[in-house]
Amino acid sequence: MKKSIQLLLILFVAFTSFGQSERDKLLFTIDGEPTYVSEFSRVYKKNLDIIDKKDQKEIEEYFDLFLEYKLKLKEARTLKLNEKDSYKKELAGYRKQLSRNYLTDNQATDKLTKEAYDRLQKEVKASHILIKVSLDAAPQDTLVAYEKIMKLRKSILDGADFGELAMKNSDDPSAKGNKNNPANKGNLGYFSAFRMVYPFESAAFNTKVGEISMPIRTQFGYHIIKTEDIRDNVGEVTVAHILLLDVKEGENKEDPAQKIKDIYSQIEAGGDFGKLAKRFSEDRSSGVNNGKLPKFGRGRLRSKVFEEVAFSLKEPNEISKPFKSEFGWHIVQLVSKHAMRSYEQEKGNLERKIKNDKRANVINSSILKKIKNTYTIKEGKDARKDFYELADETFFSNNWKKPTDTEFLNKTLFQVKDTRVTYNEFATYLLKTRARTMIKNPEAKGFINRYYTEFMNGRLMTFYESDLENINEEFAAIYGEYRDGLLLFDLMETEIWEKAKTDTLGLEKFFNAEKENYKWKKRVEGVIASCTKEEAAKKVQQLLKEGKSLDEIKQAINQDSKVDVIFSPGVYEEGHRNLPKDFKLEKGVSKIFNDGNTDFTIIKANEIMPVSYKELSEIKGKVISDYQVHLEKEWIKTLKNNYKVKINKRTYRRLEKLVK
Repeated sequence: MKKSIQLLLILFVAFTSFGQSERDKLLFTIDGEPTYVSEFSRVYKKNLDIIDKKDQKEIEEYFDLFLEYKLKLKEARTLKLNEKDSYKKELAGYRKQLSRNYLTDNQATDKLTKEAYDRLQKEVKASHILIKVSLDAAPQDTLVAYEKIMKLRKSILDGADFGELAMKNSDDPSAKGNKNNPANKGNLGYFSAFRMVYPFESAAFNTKVGEISMPIRTQFGYHIIKTEDIRDNVGEVTVAHILLLDVKEGENKEDPAQKIKDIYSQIEAGGDFGKLAKRFSEDRSSGVNNGKLPKFGRGRLRSKVFEEVAFSLKEPNEISKPFKSEFGWHIVQLVSKHAMRSYEQEKGNLERKIKNDKRANVINSSILKKIKNTYTIKEGKDARKDFYELADETFFSNNWKKPTDTEFLNKTLFQVKDTRVTYNEFATYLLKTRARTMIKNPEAKGFINRYYTEFMNGRLMTFYESDLENINEEFAAIYGEYRDGLLLFDLMETEIWEKAKTDTLGLEKFFNAEKENYKWKKRVEGVIASCTKEEAAKKVQQLLKEGKSLDEIKQAINQDSKVDVIFSPGVYEEGHRNLPKDFKLEKGVSKIFNDGNTDFTIIKANEIMPVSYKELSEIKGKVISDYQVHLEKEWIKTLKNNYKVKINKRTYRRLEKLVK
């Protein structure tokens, strides 16, 4: 069902208007609410950009779908779905996430992007020692940790073994190991950009091979890093695979460990990898494509075992031996290797990563400068002075309290547009930060100045984020798209999807009325025999005619560790991918079918099952999906009757010209 919202968001996106152009034509109204050509034009053009030409519709069809979309939004707001707490919460969460992409500075981002790209060309192998200390630790605790890490560094420079010192002193548990995992002695293996926290990554890349870095600080504490090696990043690979899943409890299925060996034997004997993948692989998403998987780089897959095997293959078409991963049994074939992409090709992806990475902190100072240039910030003339006077001898003790004078607390600290920040808010912030300070005997004025700046910067960032719809058209468009898409999802779930799943009587009535659309073709119950040699196929054909069991035939044919036949029993519908194209559904043992290569096939048909109606229980998911489509069509008719739609016919007739 979640896929449905993706379709809705692709087809129809609502955009916040930044002032209606005088020349923007009214397209239609729903109960008097206007929709203009500009909004339809943006939707229409976006669909042309993202949908294949073969799937594109005429502009009139887009208009009909767009009108239906606007009717649904009208109904959602009439039902007040936009006032639901769950809707508001999810929308606020998305807005928070989206706004991060706009709290940035392009120049700083470009510099970080180029740095990240350069690092991605390499992989660094590094070891580290960690001495934990929190970012808000007292200065004396920070000093103790720093001195300890410096002492360890000196010992290493004087000849001590890095790994041994890491195992004895590092606060990284993996350095010491446990009963399930051996000690890594601080060795983190190879990694590239974005695999470690940014300060650590920078230190590892900036330290020469064989040297020890100066202590670097991260949120975990102080580290010293030994850069062991730097090598070229080998890029990505494309592989194909055949997967056999493990047998589940109670499942009647051949042993996958033995079957994968049999398939491998056929490949060794000249069998076509792609055809065998199509026939036997239980990863159907790749099996239909000759077993081919999307390309990937090191560290991208959930299975390290699979990744290691894939990258160990050297030449295209090289095939691995059968092996087991967390997901089942595999045979892997190397299709091709891919060098690293160019900077221009990777730039967009890297920018997105940087905005979600710790290195985004580098950008904050520049974005604050931009905010201060965008808005007029009116500070209270005596604000700082007023707070200096509050800092009496109790200020850094538990006895200090926030003032209670309401007139004082209601004064303006600073103001941006119509948003006013009061003394009360800063006094509350001071009370909290003052209680957290670890500094002994701080100077009150300097303390207040420091936290005044921190408080103001935080509030400015918050205000800027909340005002993005008014100052950034792109943000307003994307946010509006999600806002309306989420609302539409809630509406469809309430009015269509849940109803289709729970209305059992309606579903049965629909199924019975549409039974002609739910039929089995003719089917054959039997076994498919796949052979790699014509001689073996002839023997198998004869033994099947004699009524020998599958085990007896395998014992007779598969000898001397050679697998010349693999059986696939089951029920197959006419036209099934595993049946030869010219196979006629008739009982008995078929002729030998050959695709002109090394794939010889015989079918033993035990029973021919005639065309018949499917039971609802067999295809309930498909019927529910069709019932949803039916319900939606009827519902749209109701919406068109419930709301008054008035189309500007003159604009509609010129629509194709207006959207160009």
